[in-house]
Amino acid sequence: MQEEAVLSAHPVSDGMRATVCEHLAALERRHQVKVLFACESGSRGWGFASPDSDYDVRFVYVHRLPWYLAVEPGRDVIEQPIRSDLDINGWELRKTLQLLRASNPTLLEWLRSPIVYRQEAPWAQRLRALAEDGFSPVRGYHHYVSMARKNLREHLYGDVVRYKKYLYVLRPLLAARWIREGRGVPPMRFAALAGATLTDPAVRAEVNALLEVKMRAGEAATSPRWAGIHAFIEAELAAATAHAPGPGPQADGRLLDQYLHDAVLHFDPPARPAGGGP
Repeated sequence: MQEEAVLSAHPVSDGMRATVCEHLAALERRHQVKVLFACESGSRGWGFASPDSDYDVRFVYVHRLPWYLAVEPGRDVIEQPIRSDLDINGWELRKTLQLLRASNPTLLEWLRSPIVYRQEAPWAQRLRALAEDGFSPVRGYHHYVSMARKNLREHLYGDVVRYKKYLYVLRPLLAARWIREGRGVPPMRFAALAGATLTDPAVRAEVNALLEVKMRAGEAATSPRWAGIHAFIEAELAAATAHAPGPGPQADGRLLDQYLHDAVLHFDPPARPAGGGP
């Protein structure tokens, strides 16, 4: 019998893509930076957005050379006030590489987002390769288990629960299982994650029922507890807490330094002296 596919949707219209790209171009002009990579990071990227979900746009950018030569470090994030349903902010490249060295799970999710608004292809590919090579299972594992435990404690013990809060516990728990099973960096798409790790047909069916309702309801919609899902979460968290992953590799700092050096000089090469040779 064929397993039931896990539901997924990544709704971004052509018009919204164009709007996002216009905002990114305006930010480049205003801040004198180059956007290397921009993606969707929230529920639309995970694949279970509600009709009224925000657009969570995240990007990585590089400054011009003089910014990196100042004695005092400059601000390393660009944040836009949230307008309507559009939330845009980004990380400067050196900050990004520091987080990559620490195997930051949020950054790894950005780089695996199924919704990419813009990218400088060779530079984004190289950044993904550095992230994959330096992935730390132990850091990723503890991040996801801690996130699941916190969201469970804060949101799932009432008699009435918001639909999306179940997914905010399920997703990190299944990411932890993915790492525990030795699969490497977890995918961002919830359907890919759940499709590979949810082996109980009854749990999979109940998760699909939850997804179907959640993707039709508003972000604030609630329901009584889903007994099967709640029992699975409790058991899965107990299993996750009892496991201790190995340390795994660490990103090579020399390669990260080289990437920063190459990117800065590529996007803002020093001017040649007047009358100089080739």
